[in-house]
Amino acid sequence: MAYVRKNQRDLTAAERRRFVAAVLELKRRGTYDDFVRRHIDFYRADGEGGLRLAHGTPTFLPWHRRFLLDFERALRRIDPSVTVPYWDWTRDNSTTSSLWGADFMGGNGRRADLQVTTGPFAYSGGRWPIAVAMTEIRFLTRDLGRPREPLALPTPADLERAMRDPVYDVSPWNSTSGSGFRNLLEGWAPGVGNARWRNHNRVHRWVGGMMLGGASVNDPVFWLHHAFVDLLWSRWMRRHPRSGYRPAEPLPPGDLQHGRVAALHEPMDPWRVTPADMLDVSHIYRYA
Repeated sequence: MAYVRKNQRDLTAAERRRFVAAVLELKRRGTYDDFVRRHIDFYRADGEGGLRLAHGTPTFLPWHRRFLLDFERALRRIDPSVTVPYWDWTRDNSTTSSLWGADFMGGNGRRADLQVTTGPFAYSGGRWPIAVAMTEIRFLTRDLGRPREPLALPTPADLERAMRDPVYDVSPWNSTSGSGFRNLLEGWAPGVGNARWRNHNRVHRWVGGMMLGGASVNDPVFWLHHAFVDLLWSRWMRRHPRSGYRPAEPLPPGDLQHGRVAALHEPMDPWRVTPADMLDVSHIYRYA
């Protein structure tokens, strides 16, 4: 029977405690840092050679669905009652949201160095040292809302622009794709400053600190953010049932993205599962 992923605002106090405890136990075992390494390894930009799977590519959604599922399975081996909750950032869009409570994700970073000093993932508590990162910082950092260059979280209207696009993805299948649900949701956009970031990308920028770049998994809110992105993909598929994953067929030789984009039935490393394998997960989990 499928288990349920809940909105984080609907978790009971006990559910919050159990989720946090399972995450901390993964960290203690060293397993959590393996997830950070994996995300860094697959964090590649448009201009990099070889197959791109995790970002700026059609497999952004199926790759992260499997990545999230692996994490959830690791949590459930510790505590079978735990599932990954989701953060609806169009509703819980304040720095005072209960999401940032001391019993859950902890709060913002302090002004001096952006170090998170409250909650279970504060460095001072001794249970959340940053061991794998792209800098020398060894504590979790956040800069909620980026007060030095303020930006807001995506609105329902921002999200609706992505949700109403009936096409999954379009050429050139990267961060410059001007339409298509995948890139409108992922959030690469033309422009300068804050205008460059929409939806998924804007949330990473809004949280700031460790949520910027390939090592963003170091912030546990990463999983709640991506659970909501995964939920949005499920909603989009229900809304556009005749719109499938694209590209459906491997791109031909001569296409600039040949060998760099995975088609519907082509494998995604490191698991060798295909995007097609990740389209229907209703037998595994559902969203409340």
